[in-house]
Formats: sequence, C-alpha cells, structure tokens
Amino acid sequence: MQFLPYSQTVTVPNIVVDGAGNDQTVLTLSHWPKSGSPVELKADTSTEMVFNYLDFPRFRVQAEVVSNNHFDEDGLAGIFAIVQPDAARRHRDLLVDVARAGDFGVFRQRRAARIVFVLCAYLDPGRSPLPADLLTLPYAEQTGRLYLQLLDLLPALLENVDDYRALWEDEDARLTASEELIEAGLITIEELPDLDLAIIRLPEDLSNRNVQRTTRLRLTECHPFALHNRTSCTRLLLLRGQSVVFQYRYESWVQLVSRRPAPRVDLSGLADELNREETSGGHWVFDGIDQITPELHLEGSAATSMPVDTVVSRIQHHLGIGPAAWAPYD
Repeated sequence: MQFLPYSQTVTVPNIVVDGAGNDQTVLTLSHWPKSGSPVELKADTSTEMVFNYLDFPRFRVQAEVVSNNHFDEDGLAGIFAIVQPDAARRHRDLLVDVARAGDFGVFRQRRAARIVFVLCAYLDPGRSPLPADLLTLPYAEQTGRLYLQLLDLLPALLENVDDYRALWEDEDARLTASEELIEAGLITIEELPDLDLAIIRLPEDLSNRNVQRTTRLRLTECHPFALHNRTSCTRLLLLRGQSVVFQYRYESWVQLVSRRPAPRVDLSGLADELNREETSGGHWVFDGIDQITPELHLEGSAATSMPVDTVVSRIQHHLGIGPAAWAPYD
C-alpha cells in the first residue's frame, strides 16, 4: 500500500482515510459525517478504524493506494498505519493517542500531545523546518506534499519525541501552566451533564496566548488540551469577565462511537435575539452548525453590555429546547 496525493487518485482504486472519498474510492475509513464506512470498522478516530481494518482480513479490498483530501494528525496516523502496518502495530496505542489529541484535544500520554505540537510546528510558516514554499502552495498540493514529508518524519517522533524538544517545549509549557491554573482552582469547570455543557470560568487578568491546536492557530486564555482533558462535555461555555464564548467541540461533528454527544442546536436565532439587546457596539455571531468547531461569540467588542448571567441562561435555554440540527451518523 502506498500513499498518493488525493488529486492523483481519481483514476485508480483507492482507500481514503479520515476524509471524503472520490469516484474511485473502494473503501472509506473515516469518522467524518455520512462517510459510509462499514459499521463493523467504525471507531471514534479514523486511525482506530484503520487498525480495525488491519485486524479483520475479511474487509480487505482491491486497492494499492491510500489518500486523504485534507491534512491533520488523525489522517497522518491512520495513513501511516495502513502504509507501514508492522511499525504501526508496535506503536498502536501511541498512534491512537496522537489521533485523539489532534482531533479532540485529549490525550493519555504526554508524548502524544508533544507529537501533535511538533506536527503543528511543521505547519507554522514562522517555525516550520519544511521548505518555505511548501506552505504557500495551493491547499490540495500542499496537503499531498505534507503527507509525503511527515509520513517520513512520524517514525522518529514515535520513537523519541524528545529529540524535537525545541519544537514542542514552548507549547508544552503553556499546557502545563493551564493545568496548574485548573488545579489551583483559578480556572473552574462546572459540568451540566443534562445539557452536555461545561461552564468554564477564567480569571479576568489571564493574558491571551497564541496556542497551536490541531493545525489551526487559535488565540486562547487556557490551552484547550487542558480543558478537554478535564471534561468530556462537548458543549463549552467560556466566561471571562464580560466576555462570553460558546463552542461546540469537534466530537459532535463526527460519528463518535464510544458515546453519543448531545446533538448540535442551531444558535443563529439566539445570536439574532442577543443582537437586539446588545449595546456594546459588538455583534453576536454564530459560525454555523456545519462548521467543525462553531462558536457563538461577540465580534467587534471584547465585552458584552448584557449581564453575563442573562447570556448564560439564554444559551442554556436554547440548548435545552432547540431541535437537533446536525446529524453526522450514517
């Protein structure tokens, strides 16, 4: 089995790992919405689905090519498992942990988080050891080149990520700092299981930091790995002074197998409702129910003019009564 960039698979039978298939795809091993993957192989991550495929020979298909239409850690770990199955089996638990850290921001082994931090550094134009022109290519071409480069890098990361300390130590320190704030009770997490909601309260004097997260640069006051490792709730409400941000986690976008997150509720109507009362000069926006990790947030102002408790209660109300608006399952 060999990897080919997605654009080169349109004329050959192929397996797609973690993304969407094309006309020549004979098997999709993906937790993506409506992927059509065999139910017997389904798992929380696409990497686990690849291992299930390797474990059960009766599901073998006639294809010598594997690909993916986007780059991320779950895709990388899963494709590595299918092109180097013997090496992957030796690192099975770690590869699955890398996939979970990359997609969901949760990890069991710290080295899995560090591998994700290294991979994110490779995608950061300001830090990447890759040729500078690679990260300026059109996305489809860039994706193929990234897989070719990082499939070669991954074995070394699995064997000893400490060799790449310069690429992970800064973000690892930010993760440690966030964990310590939670331990000290300066960041609190209140879970409302009936709503699958975690209310996270952050100190007002907590400074923003750039944090690399699953190949996307985010501005956050608390490292998401620290939060996600502490709560399984897939709806997060972050409060910091007069700042209110609600977010659906990635787990509710995909076909999760181990549990069923509360379905997503479209909060566009709530954004309109809040805008009728907002006087800060900002504008409430909901990113859209089909986005991977959509947020309800205030743009154009750092603080809402409304009482925070009022905004919180309205969010809870809409989550409680709103109809399911996203159905990823086959």
